Amino acid sequence: MFVLGIDPGLSRCGYGAVRALATGNRAEAIGVIRTSPSTDLPLRLAELQAELRSLLAELRPDVVAVERIFFQNNVRTAMSVGQASGLAMAEAVAAGASVVQYSPNEVKLAVAGDGAADKAQVQAMVQRLLGLASPPRPADAADAAALALCHLAHAPARAALARALARTAR
Repeated sequence: MFVLGIDPGLSRCGYGAVRALATGNRAEAIGVIRTSPSTDLPLRLAELQAELRSLLAELRPDVVAVERIFFQNNVRTAMSVGQASGLAMAEAVAAGASVVQYSPNEVKLAVAGDGAADKAQVQAMVQRLLGLASPPRPADAADAAALALCHLAHAPARAALARALARTAR
């Protein structure tokens, strides 16, 4: 299975592509898409959309795992994260990938074993789990790789549940 994690954001949108192999998980791409805060919002959204579309076309993931938006006190930040999240999900579906969402706490629990883990702990665990020479930076890139790892950890249970539900529906 090949999973692309997306940590949505308008200024910094993290991405982390992880392939599950028999020998373990391998990072194929980790980085950040940036847009300039000085550019008008519609142009920034178009730029992010084009970059996401290009990334999805290049990588062709089976699944795209997107961080679920949680309530934030800063409405402006929440709106831009929501816009970036919507673009990521729509582009993923258009590219033929399945889309799943995980909360920040689910990701931290799956990767670091603690739903309250801090950014440094997540970066260190992503480094360890993917055998990287150094922790992914910035934190948005590490968070995106953690989303992909979270889905790989949850995928067997999700598949078993889907099979059980299919049997029950017959």
